[in-house]
Amino acid sequence: MERQRPAGLSRNRFCKYMKLNRTTLYYQPKGESEENLEMMRIIDEYHTEHPTSGVVHMRDMLRLRGYSVNEKRVRRLMRKMGILVIYPQRSLSKG
Repeated sequence: MERQRPAGLSRNRFCKYMKLNRTTLYYQPKGESEENLEMMRIIDEYHTEHPTSGVVHMRDMLRLRGYSVNEKRVRRLMRKMGILVIYPQRSLSKG
């Protein structure tokens, strides 16, 4: 964002012109913590062995391994990894 700012324009005026908060220019996103990366590795390994295990099952498995984790955190990590659970689909051809 800072690179797009014209040379003669101040940050304040640039942000006002772009209708942005000034803090937007200074925001530095943080990566995942080491604990989350370790949990993501475990979830990935477990998902390859058990593709039908959902969020609740993953949460229980992580708790058995000693991690203090809730469904919300597991769901966020699974979504970030792009993991979708395989479940039976409704059969519409049988009528």
